[in-house]
Amino acid sequence: MDAQSGKEPDVTASLSGTETFFIVMNASSGNRDAQVTKDTISAVLTQGNRRFELMAVDYGSQLTSTARRAVQLAREQGGVVVAAGGDGTLNAVAQVVLDTGLPFGILPQGTFNYFGRAYGISQDTETAARCLLDAVIKPVQVGLLNNRPFLVNASFGLYPQLLEDREAYKQRYGRSRWVALWSAIVTLMHAHRQLHVQLEFGGKTRTLRTPTMVVDNNALQLKHMGLDEEQELERHHLVAITSKPVGTLAQYGILIRGLLSHLGQADNVISFGFDRMTVRLGRKKHTKVALDGELSELDTPLEFKVAPHRLQLLVPRKTTGTGSPG
Repeated sequence: MDAQSGKEPDVTASLSGTETFFIVMNASSGNRDAQVTKDTISAVLTQGNRRFELMAVDYGSQLTSTARRAVQLAREQGGVVVAAGGDGTLNAVAQVVLDTGLPFGILPQGTFNYFGRAYGISQDTETAARCLLDAVIKPVQVGLLNNRPFLVNASFGLYPQLLEDREAYKQRYGRSRWVALWSAIVTLMHAHRQLHVQLEFGGKTRTLRTPTMVVDNNALQLKHMGLDEEQELERHHLVAITSKPVGTLAQYGILIRGLLSHLGQADNVISFGFDRMTVRLGRKKHTKVALDGELSELDTPLEFKVAPHRLQLLVPRKTTGTGSPG
């Protein structure tokens, strides 16, 4: 821990090469065949002479209890906890691992894979599994919303509605970026509600009306949206992204600019960095939020902050200098 900043230093460390991998796998996550994924992981780790235990679940509700079991085993045996699945799965396992100080590996299976890609971790299962064999530990920043961790982003307002509708479209039409885009367009056609929001951060209070707010913790996602706020993450801040009240056509414009990586050029978009922020939503006692794409209902006010501990993420040795800040 750095005595002046109060934060852990940005350093990497190597594994001994003998640790057992306890792999929590969401068999329902992503669009790959679960058995093929299991066979691929088993083949790579067996060829690498590494001990491992695959702990597969069929339902998301089983992730937390299975992750706790993996943490217990990793503590007892000096092992590594690994999550295999989409961003929601990685989040669920990371929540259990975060405060333990245990090494945490990922085998990304989701559609967008922002968390893995930010640290050079492949979405290809075989490649990602091979990287685990020679990975190094990099402490990485995690955000908290009402003390619940998020790796990529957390949001309230219109954005959770977009995610909820997108999931419904995926269930009906399959997982693809085009399905996600079409569902977003349909959602925006019916979105007119504005929120009255009071923000408290940096010793100041600001009020605004906005349809949504996203708090981002991922340099790659910021870059893809065309927002020049990556330096805020390097300062161990989170980045808030919101907009002034706009109509449907303007919302379409913001969506298109985001898809074209020009969101930072939109006149109605507001973005800023912070390390802690309180959000009050008038008389609302609770609100729908999304953390790494998973929907929840949380009490207000909403408290966003940088987690005091970092996630001890396993990253490819050759990419330790890239991605989001540690």
